[in-house]
Amino acid sequence: MIDAVDIHVKGIVQGVGFRPFVYRMAKKYLINGWVLNATDGVHIHAEGESALVDEFIMELSDNAPAASKVEEIDIKEVPLEDFDSFEIRFSDDEDVAETTLVSPELATCDDCVAELFNPNDRRYRYPFINCTNCGPRFTIIDHLPYDRAATSMAAFSMCEKCAAEYADPLDRRFHAQPDACFECGPSVTWRVGADGPISLGKTREESDAIFAAAVEMLMAGKILAVKGLGGFHLVCDANNADAVAELRRRKRRDGKALAVMAQGMGDVRALCEASEEEEAVLAGSTRPIVLLRKRPGAAIGAGLADGLSELGVMLPYTPVQHLLMHDFAEAWYAANPAVDEAGDEPGRLVPLLVMTSGNVHDEPICIADEEARAKLAGIADAFLGNNRPILTRFDDSVVRLIQVDEVDEKPVYAIQFLRRARGYAPVPVSVAAEGVAPAEGIIFAAGPEQKNTFTLLRGTDGFVSQHIGDVENVETYDAWLATKDRFESLFETIPTAVACDLHPEYLTSKWAHHQGLPVTEVQHHHAHIVSVMAEHGLTDAVCGIAFDGTGYGEDGAIWGGEVLLANRQAFERFANFAYVPMPGGAAAIKHPLRMAYGVLWAYDLLEHPAAAAALAPLDDEAEVCDTMIERGLNTPMTSSVGRLFDAASALLSICTEPSYEGEGAILLEAAMETAGADVAGAAAAEEAAGVAGEDELAAKERYAVIVEKNTATETSTAQDTSVLLLDAEPTFHALLDDLAAGVPASVISCHFHDAMVGAIVMSAELVRAMYDISTVALSGGVFMNRYLVEHALADLAAAGFTVAINRDLPPNDGCISLGQAVVASARSGE
Repeated sequence: MIDAVDIHVKGIVQGVGFRPFVYRMAKKYLINGWVLNATDGVHIHAEGESALVDEFIMELSDNAPAASKVEEIDIKEVPLEDFDSFEIRFSDDEDVAETTLVSPELATCDDCVAELFNPNDRRYRYPFINCTNCGPRFTIIDHLPYDRAATSMAAFSMCEKCAAEYADPLDRRFHAQPDACFECGPSVTWRVGADGPISLGKTREESDAIFAAAVEMLMAGKILAVKGLGGFHLVCDANNADAVAELRRRKRRDGKALAVMAQGMGDVRALCEASEEEEAVLAGSTRPIVLLRKRPGAAIGAGLADGLSELGVMLPYTPVQHLLMHDFAEAWYAANPAVDEAGDEPGRLVPLLVMTSGNVHDEPICIADEEARAKLAGIADAFLGNNRPILTRFDDSVVRLIQVDEVDEKPVYAIQFLRRARGYAPVPVSVAAEGVAPAEGIIFAAGPEQKNTFTLLRGTDGFVSQHIGDVENVETYDAWLATKDRFESLFETIPTAVACDLHPEYLTSKWAHHQGLPVTEVQHHHAHIVSVMAEHGLTDAVCGIAFDGTGYGEDGAIWGGEVLLANRQAFERFANFAYVPMPGGAAAIKHPLRMAYGVLWAYDLLEHPAAAAALAPLDDEAEVCDTMIERGLNTPMTSSVGRLFDAASALLSICTEPSYEGEGAILLEAAMETAGADVAGAAAAEEAAGVAGEDELAAKERYAVIVEKNTATETSTAQDTSVLLLDAEPTFHALLDDLAAGVPASVISCHFHDAMVGAIVMSAELVRAMYDISTVALSGGVFMNRYLVEHALADLAAAGFTVAINRDLPPNDGCISLGQAVVASARSGE
């Protein structure tokens, strides 16, 4: 029996080889009809034997191209039209209600890499080689449907050979929109200095000469600006300490770790410990920066990630990077003939390139060649660009793998995002949940001010933007507006409502209130928790634990150590860390000894024998801090756990003058690295430090965070006043006791971290005892601390809790906009 069906496939099905895949499957199962791209997905008309049609449909979901993501397949029986062949049709230009999803950028596939270095291939060393399975996507799209004319490749007319590949459904480059070669495609450009003449690499010889010049400059310790998929990188020889130091000086990036690019996994293993799961992410199609533990004795250059236990590493993901890394490695080994090129033993020197975002301090990454020349002139010595425009800026994604469970004594890992951008955005986050109606209309959530993302919520799809950054200056705000406009245009959405942070002074919140649309204000930490709930499809109330640095509270104070009873619509403040003063406000963040003074003042510990020495560098500022606190001058109160980490780090003299946000907490965690103490805990730290161990229970009691009943007022609400207070006075008292006794910082840091883990578990147990809630959601920037999140997950699971954390988004403020959008949707349905 011959059947005829219309099939509508929704998901990431454009620009990923889906139509030629459908064509091949149609030939395999003797199906006649057609397939075409439309703005709402891929449409297929299929006619064939009933059993073969069924198998054909199964192939669409079970064996779709690796880069695709099939979200939904709708099937409808239709009249037979008696097609005698199967064809790929041109895109449907008719307007439809919904748009399709767009694939993120894909790393150069193995087939293209093989061709790139094959002297017999016509694309040998072509810097823009790609096929349907790899290459740029979102960064070159102007509008949908995803056809060449709608991309920044429109200006490049294909030569006869490329056109033949492009038109052949059985070819790997069928409808690969960026398909090109030396004869017809983009070319690299080269300029020494901001005002030097431009060289164009139109031929292979010209292109090779440009790469040779770039490598020569890198070997000489110079800094290059190199154009990538989503913007420029600043690049230098990572083994050249002088070059790294000069890059830091010019970019004004004093202490924050720099990511490096290695040629392959063998070189990575010589530097870092990488599990199979970490290697799979590092070498996969997304190619993010992966934070890996440094190997003991590894030859990691000075100035890259000093004082840290992790190094951010990535592998080449564009043809330009493959060529540059390959040629640099050849030159590097030639200049270091004593270095063995094989093996992965620690201590082996390997060629590495620093690959850091090509931007001026606190500004967006540069995407246009002239923009880079103008803005990076004081940083880069030369510019390796190209004449293919980037239409949307994307930073590199940054991830780590954390242990989230253990099955049969084997660890189970999950990706934790620190920055979600290239390779992952704009894949939507599904917020579907049983019994929850999809959002009506289009909700635009403006996001926070720091680590900003925004979200367009359409139905159950949350289109979370790539990392945009701190929307505190004109350049980043302009980039935010431009990215918002591109998303709305690309996904054909016109917002009908907006959501924003409760903070009245955020630029994003002010923008939201000037749109003439219904506005939902969402408290910062409620948004954190709801982002986790949305990712996991949770609807019932959870115990939400949100620990971070700063969030505007319902009472006007700075929150950041919150235990919330939360659902998607509302929350109650069950517990929070007791308020401590921040003398000088933002100055206490930049100079954490001020924060330490405020903490010790609040806990009545200024007279402790160890306090004077720890606070001595404040000198006359101590008296200023005291006056400000006593008089309430520019001294906001905060419950922030992030600020407690800052204070502890400063008291231990680990970080008293941070050069970037969160440095104090990062270095406090890194202080546990001694002999693997960050994994094994305080006992390992004590053994490694050669100090007498302490009974584990006694240490936990000394450092314990205790609980007190909060005092309500006549005007208190369940949102602004918690039921309980978490008091960290014993924790800081014990810290000072151990500091006075000469206990090593690694041991004290372990005890401090364990106290925070204990506070998390204790809070969850209190919520369960009082409200019978056994699901815990953890979110907030403090949970980017590997030790804290892994130990909290393990201890909560051991106590019988179900625990949810951010998986698709970062736990830092990069998840806030999704939470805002979901809260707005939930409240609209009340």
